[in-house]
Amino acid sequence: MQIVESGRIGDYERVVRAFDRESGLKAIVAIHNTRRGPALGGCRMWNYSNDADALEDALRLARGMTYKNALADLPFGGGKTVVIGDSIKDKNPALLKALGELVHFLEGAYTIAEDVGTTPEDMSVIHTVTPYVAGLSDGGSGDPSPATAWGVYCGIKSAVQERLDTGDLRGLSVAIQGLGNVGWHLARRLHEAGAKLFVSDIHNQRMREAEELFRATPIPAYRIYDAPVDVFAPCALGAIINDETLPRLKAKIVAGSANNQLAEHRHGDELKARNILYAPDYAINAGGVINISYEYSGTYDQEAAYRHVSGIGSTLSAIFKRARRLDISTNAAANHIAEDRFRALEAA
Repeated sequence: MQIVESGRIGDYERVVRAFDRESGLKAIVAIHNTRRGPALGGCRMWNYSNDADALEDALRLARGMTYKNALADLPFGGGKTVVIGDSIKDKNPALLKALGELVHFLEGAYTIAEDVGTTPEDMSVIHTVTPYVAGLSDGGSGDPSPATAWGVYCGIKSAVQERLDTGDLRGLSVAIQGLGNVGWHLARRLHEAGAKLFVSDIHNQRMREAEELFRATPIPAYRIYDAPVDVFAPCALGAIINDETLPRLKAKIVAGSANNQLAEHRHGDELKARNILYAPDYAINAGGVINISYEYSGTYDQEAAYRHVSGIGSTLSAIFKRARRLDISTNAAANHIAEDRFRALEAA
């Protein structure tokens, strides 16, 4: 396997590329910041159009993990892995073991976990090569999706209280974009709370199942932004709040699990100008990383982990309060809080 250290990229501490012809591995690990502790972040396997797109995604996601871990008050920095390839066709045990060798090469500076295109079972294979793995299915926290969904649910309740002045989700209309693992668990919780659901997904069968189980109304993917709902919950890929989609939004709140929802930072200001309350993605979707962080205590304690995840609602309340006080966007307020924590460590 060929491992190449990239030159200094912005404020990122390390960016490492790996190529393994035998297994087919093409991967990038980006470590953004380790002031709070070793980097912790998931592995995304995606069929990127080109290497430049993969690098851009790795960098964006790694930075997001730095801020996410700080806001969640975890003793970890931010990092991320992207693997270039089709997770259905290209993933194999040899590739995963080669990926484990790459993680082990970093000597504990980064711990890998599950993300889009990878599973807890994949992490178990990687764990045969390196100890720097979290989210294990055997004896660990397992699939982080239910914890992520629980955090998003708590965050939606906080946002609804802030924007609509109610703690009751009964009759609330929510459009969920993406019914993957997190979106599905979120739909179930919202349905149980009495919310009225509108859903879109690239898989028609998934929408039909949501219609049957959650009495959800299926919406074509291209129309989900136009749904006249209380909450728009993006639970698929990022950059979906952009110059094209933002003017179409009818929702009063944007609160979902997708990473990097804003195509650009300025779109947070535009949401504020339109009186749409945005729950910053790296604050509301931290449930998964909080959950897997509890493996580091030696014995995973689900009850303690979920108590911590429940605090996402309070974190968002603090963000909304600061945004009101300073008359700034909620994503700017979230950045301020995370960066305050970095400065406190530097001053110590």
